[in-house]
This record gives sequence, structure tokens and C-alpha cells, in this order.
Amino acid sequence: MWRKLVSREVSDRLDEIDLRFNQYGYDDLGISRDHVALFYTLLEPFYRNYFSVTTVGTEHIPAEGRAMLIGNHSGSIPVDAGMVMASLFFDLDPPRHVHGMVEKFAQNLPFLSSWFSRVGQLTGLPEHAERMLNSDRLLLAFPEGVRGIGKLYKDRYKLVRFGTGFMRIALKTKTPIIPFAYVGGEEALPAVYHAKTPAKLLGIPYWPVPPYLVPMPLPVASRVHYGEPLTFEGDGTESDQEIDRRVQVVRGKIAELITDGRKALEDEE
Repeated sequence: MWRKLVSREVSDRLDEIDLRFNQYGYDDLGISRDHVALFYTLLEPFYRNYFSVTTVGTEHIPAEGRAMLIGNHSGSIPVDAGMVMASLFFDLDPPRHVHGMVEKFAQNLPFLSSWFSRVGQLTGLPEHAERMLNSDRLLLAFPEGVRGIGKLYKDRYKLVRFGTGFMRIALKTKTPIIPFAYVGGEEALPAVYHAKTPAKLLGIPYWPVPPYLVPMPLPVASRVHYGEPLTFEGDGTESDQEIDRRVQVVRGKIAELITDGRKALEDEE
């Protein structure tokens, strides 16, 4: 039944994507072609129309081989991750599939955990990240974690503290880092308050409350800006101080891309 819902463009692009499905429709990491097809079919109208995403800098994404996409987290719910994935599926030729590192609490949510695994989105553990990169996949990570996506509107686009684990993994696996900025998410769901009771009932870190009360993103135009790949010397065993120094370089590049993206959005208005 799912195959009847898949758009023609998604079906054609799946024939060119960097996933090698066997005769049963699975790749060597257990990713399901049917699930991936439906996933991108669901993302397409949001990417094309609802958020009208403009993507800049896709030439910095390698056509093959490993890379780590590192960016800002924003917008209260992980729309940014879906739109980044859509950008590399719909705007790259040939398309590439991105594997995301999912927060641990999400794996406890009914239905979602199995879906995540079938489309290659795994719990954010170092061993999962290393497996993806050593298989020459693209890996998506948000070093701000829940702290970033949970920012209130008054703190929009202010980068909070970055975790450093991604840098050790990049060094250990000899992986280039591609910084990116997602702009528009803060305006799409401008959270002004976090409600504790529904968050506790659902087992999630927070429940965003926008001025219009219902936590549904607005159809705000968004942008994804990819920067030039960054490569760092080392093997991942460096001191915390040395690792943090490299992390701050990435953080600075992302801040620059956020500024570029926000200016571009303002110019379009």
C-alpha cells in the first residue's frame, strides 16, 4: 500500500541514491527502501511548499564518501533535521541519504523508534556514529542537542554550548566536517514558554508553547546554508582543551552561516 503513496520523483531519485538495497528492499545496515520512500514523500510537500526551503552551498557536499554535517538546532521540534535531509535528497544530483543522531528519549516513543531505525536515524551513541562514517555515509548531528532546539524565541539563533563528542568522532574516523545553518525554524515555531505537565506525561524534555498556543509550525520560508568542509588534524585522543579549540572553530563557522542566512531571508521580505 505504501508504494502507491510514493511520488514519482522520490521513486526515481531512490534509484540513484547512495544506498544499496538488496532484493528484499534493505541495505546492509537494515534501512528499508519502502520506509525511506514514504519518508521522503512525506517530507516533499513541507520542503517544497510549506517551508519553501532554499538551499545554498550543496556543492560542498561530497558526491560520495563520508562527511559529518554539523549545524545549529532550532525551532522547538526537529523540523530542521527533516529539511536538511530533504535538501540533500531533492537538491543534490545524485541524491544522498543523511543519517541522523537521535536523542535517546525519542527511542522510547511508541512507533517512532522503529521508524527511525528503518530510515537510518539511530540513537546518538559514538558506536553508531562511527559505524555510519566507517561505512562512508553522511552523518547529521546537532552539538547543541535538546538545549538548542528548546531555545525560547527571545533567545533565537543564539548558539548554546556545543557538545564535543562529534569532534572526537570526526578525528578518530578521519571525517571532514561540513558546517551548516538552518534559518527560519525559530520564526516557524516561536516558543515563548515550556509547559512542564504535558512534557512529563509524554516523557519528553519540554512542551513548547507559542503565542498561538498550539505547537504547530507556521509556513515560514526557511533556508539551509552549507559551508566549506573543515578538516582537522588529530586522532580523537587530544586533551579536552585541544578538542574544544577545534569545536569553537566549527561553532564560529556556523554562526557566520546563520548571519548569512538571516540576511538573505530579510532581503527576500
